[in-house]
Amino acid sequence: MDFSTQTSSPEKIKTAALVVGVFADGVLTPAADVVDRALAGAIRDVVKNEFKARPGETLVLRSLTGVAAQRVVLVGLGPQPGYTAKVLASSYRAALQAVVATGAAEAVLTLAALPIEGCDVRTRARLLAIAAGDVTYRYDGTFGKREPVVRPKLARLLLAVDKADAKEAEAGMAQGRAIANGMTVAKDLGNLPPNICTPTYLGETAKKMARALKFRVEVLDRRQIEALNMGSFLSVARSSYEAPKFIVMRYEGSKLAPPVKAPRGKAAAAAAAAAGGAAGSANAPVVLVGKGITFDSGGISIKPASGMDEMKYDMCGAASVFGTLSAVAEMQLPIDVIGVVPACENMPSGRANKPGDVVTSMSGQTIEILNTDAEGRLILCDALTYVERFKPSCVIDIATLTGACVTALGHVNTGLFTKDDALADALTAVSRQAMDPVWRLPMDDEYQDQLKSNFADMANIGGPPGGAVTAACFLSRYAKAYRWAHLDIAGTAWRSGKDKGATGRPVPLLSQFLISLV
Repeated sequence: MDFSTQTSSPEKIKTAALVVGVFADGVLTPAADVVDRALAGAIRDVVKNEFKARPGETLVLRSLTGVAAQRVVLVGLGPQPGYTAKVLASSYRAALQAVVATGAAEAVLTLAALPIEGCDVRTRARLLAIAAGDVTYRYDGTFGKREPVVRPKLARLLLAVDKADAKEAEAGMAQGRAIANGMTVAKDLGNLPPNICTPTYLGETAKKMARALKFRVEVLDRRQIEALNMGSFLSVARSSYEAPKFIVMRYEGSKLAPPVKAPRGKAAAAAAAAAGGAAGSANAPVVLVGKGITFDSGGISIKPASGMDEMKYDMCGAASVFGTLSAVAEMQLPIDVIGVVPACENMPSGRANKPGDVVTSMSGQTIEILNTDAEGRLILCDALTYVERFKPSCVIDIATLTGACVTALGHVNTGLFTKDDALADALTAVSRQAMDPVWRLPMDDEYQDQLKSNFADMANIGGPPGGAVTAACFLSRYAKAYRWAHLDIAGTAWRSGKDKGATGRPVPLLSQFLISLV
């Protein structure tokens, strides 16, 4: 997708589709008003008679005389007092879907020119590019003789802004394009079938990305993982014929010249403060740890057959790390980011973990396995111990960890767990800015009691009550050496039903967090 800015008056812009906004109270945005006057009141007539301007409502006007555009796309913005960045983002999506439906190869959007409190022009431009990547995404990785997947013709988007805002808008769209590309990486990996997207495939993908984007990568094999004494991770991996991989991707942006800084908003300032105070070096890295279970049968504690195909998405935490590293490298952010992915399958076999087994983690702590379907925490705990060597400024792990989080939060908010208030506030703030929301859940010490075991240092489950919380409490026992947060994306990493597919979340959140540190 090609992005650029347009500073001409809207009625003079020659394009296949010109998008203008209309409020539900009948008020036209400045761009819509200019176009309406050029059309001798045609837009006001339509608004009066048939277009209610509900949020996300669209109407395409064709065969117009008085404007240079072939089509004018009206998009509803809802009531004017409620116009927010969230409404803008959904309006972008609705407008782009309408443009795609027309078959247009190019469009000009005027929505970013309208000021929004707390949302600068760079952010408004970034949201457009992310929405464009999301709307035009199509998966076509494994189709055979069927009719080929029809990709949208839309290939060029221009953002109409004031001349004084053009530079900031272009910077925002460049960031948004990188994030959208990272989301595509995450979606493609998530959507691939598990017989293709294996731990070995993830390792090879990391190597290809490293060559293309110029960062360093290590892919450790079973022997090297054994040498690290990752007994908990290996206990899950041994159940499958697919070899485990431990992937470490290192983006060293601190070696790049720092860019000119844009003024920081409250969210950015909070994130920078939260990730500060690193142990050791001023260039201490941010570490992202992604759960990479490329297929989760549940093991001996096998899952129900219905919907088990969706357990290929149990590596979406890993996919989001790949996607975020891709975005960061494309943006060339001048910070150090390390992505760590423990990858394996969880299968039932004669070598699989059994309920009642006790395994020893890399940290030396022992774990009684009461449910083999609580395997994500068993691979993440060794990864969290491993990353201590990097002396990170902060660590964020991302995992499709618990169905309990889906029960608690549904499919809107990602679950956020941390005892670090500053880090929680920063992640929450940037999540709203990125339109990739999180909701913080408790981690009181009393929940730790549910993990007590008569036969090991801890059990791997704490029973049904507060299942998402006790899973986070388990991980917290391995993350005491640094600032840490856990994102449970079980409800937000993919959609089911007729729109089944990976969402690419939380790549926008993670990317926005890292942008805010610059």
